[in-house]
Amino acid sequence: MMPRKEESQEVNNMQDENHDFKKKPYTCSHCGQSFAHKQTLKDHMRIHTGEKPYTCSHCEKSFAHKQTLNSHISLHTGEKPYTCSHCGQSFNQKQNLNVHMRIHTGESPFTCQQCGKSFTQKQSLNSHMRIHSGENNLLCHHCGKNFSHKSSLNTHMRLHTGEKRFICKLCGKSFSQKGNLKAHTSTCTGEKRFTC
Repeated sequence: MMPRKEESQEVNNMQDENHDFKKKPYTCSHCGQSFAHKQTLKDHMRIHTGEKPYTCSHCEKSFAHKQTLNSHISLHTGEKPYTCSHCGQSFNQKQNLNVHMRIHTGESPFTCQQCGKSFTQKQSLNSHMRIHSGENNLLCHHCGKNFSHKSSLNTHMRLHTGEKRFICKLCGKSFSQKGNLKAHTSTCTGEKRFTC
């Protein structure tokens, strides 16, 4: 027979386990992640199925979650309801404002365990880690060149597609890279970029 104190502790442990289960009773059969609400599990499943039921009426791009669609639409409308109280810069998502605030606070909560360099965003740390691993797993299917950053691959792809999405508002000339548009704009306006 179990002493009363140990029996009580065992019941408390079981209740804690059951309490956690009650908090998140819906579990993903693919990855094991648990959720408090059935709808949240349903939304999560789209990661595995690739379903994207929410489509932008402006550009036909599709999204797995309504919130992501709403954030995307603000790119078309230009709406930026979240404003930094320090510098006045505005953002279309609260999350982007929170990350921006780290510029003012100096907070860099994501630190590389190999070299000690710190970053304001987890995504930046993940990207940085490719330097240490030598990982270049993003392949251009046109020419076979490898890239470690998606943004670099996207920029490179414009060479193959001929896409020139950066357009001069003054003369209408278009460019494949933002830096080239900036350089052109100064000549288009007659502005001298560099002075002696």
